[in-house]
Amino acid sequence: MRARYVLRLFAARRSPEARNAFRCVKIQPVPVETALKVEALTRDFRSQRRLADALGVSPAQVSRWKRGQGIDGDNAERLDLLELTMSALLRLYEPETAERWLFGLNPLLRNRRPIDVIRAGGTQELLAALRQERAGSYA
Repeated sequence: MRARYVLRLFAARRSPEARNAFRCVKIQPVPVETALKVEALTRDFRSQRRLADALGVSPAQVSRWKRGQGIDGDNAERLDLLELTMSALLRLYEPETAERWLFGLNPLLRNRRPIDVIRAGGTQELLAALRQERAGSYA
């Protein structure tokens, strides 16, 4: 049995295609539960009520999501986009500054607030603004 493994290992070193077939593994994305996202965003916004206000939903909805009860597709997309935005901003700024960026008028978004773009589902616009923010661009 050991001889077969050594032979394969030797063959894999000689051929790049064989090496990749022998050693590489396809990595599958791991979905994150809605409840975990809500918990993380609740910490970022310091309360469920503030998170609910940011998403434009009732605090009762946020509580249901945190308990693992269903979330509709539109709100799931908004929650995902808000989580992505906050995690990107928190790599750049302190939490208070990240929140000000989120709720302030942004010239990179044609003087709209990023939270309004999130509520409208403007994923591409928001991602472009985040890239420019990370690069230090000014409009």
